[in-house]
Amino acid sequence: MKTHIQFLIAGTILLVSLFTSCKKDNDDNTNNPNTEDLVLAGQAYTNQGSILVKVYGEDSLYSAYSKLYIELRDSATNNLINDAEITLLPQMPMMGHAAPFENPASTTAIEGLFPCAVVFQMPGTTGWVLDIHVKELAGNKEGDVSIPVVVNTPALVRTKVITALNGTDKIIISYLEPSSPEVGINDFEITLHKKETMMSFPAVENYTVEIEPEMPSMGHDSPNNVNPTHTGNGHYEGKVNFTMTGEWYINLRIMNGSEAVDTTSYFVVTF
Repeated sequence: MKTHIQFLIAGTILLVSLFTSCKKDNDDNTNNPNTEDLVLAGQAYTNQGSILVKVYGEDSLYSAYSKLYIELRDSATNNLINDAEITLLPQMPMMGHAAPFENPASTTAIEGLFPCAVVFQMPGTTGWVLDIHVKELAGNKEGDVSIPVVVNTPALVRTKVITALNGTDKIIISYLEPSSPEVGINDFEITLHKKETMMSFPAVENYTVEIEPEMPSMGHDSPNNVNPTHTGNGHYEGKVNFTMTGEWYINLRIMNGSEAVDTTSYFVVTF
């Protein structure tokens, strides 16, 4: 009888231990979003509301379309905040201008992070600031924060600011894909924004974009490309075909109805 009781007690202790261990693991997962593959661009506390704001990038930041991920924590408890309204204003105060951006699409975090994006149209080791307004929905707390970030020059140009052929509009063209090009058909994606004022850069949604890849060193282009079309929020997606490795130019022809906006811009792809 004593042996049975001892086994029962030991089994109970084991089950409690396993439950506690699993609960701790779940809590750790809840309180620690996976940021191992991300780079911390900056962090700061809001001026009120007691919220810690951390901004991550997929890499160091460059003058390009940059995906960002925002983590929010209650500064008193260190608990994650998973429901919040977040609005961005990336700007260079010393230069007196802002930049195109995309606020988080949802007020609910994805695995503890709020995805968003900024098109940094020029580099700056100093000068760029991310002004972020946060409103926590559960606790109805809100505040503002300014986070300085470093924006580097990429090895290949990935953002172009051009004057439209009509001589008045300024257009920001940003290259997104292919980020890891290979021989064959690749996804192609760019974004288009118009400079409305020094602080306003709305997405362009009604242009027509044609692409023509060429390999200057070999004097040939490629077949089976698909011109990008607008998919939402200034993003234009299509297909580009690389028939061999080397340096390629992806030439752009951008139209606004029957009016040419740009016929000389291109992006270099080397692999």
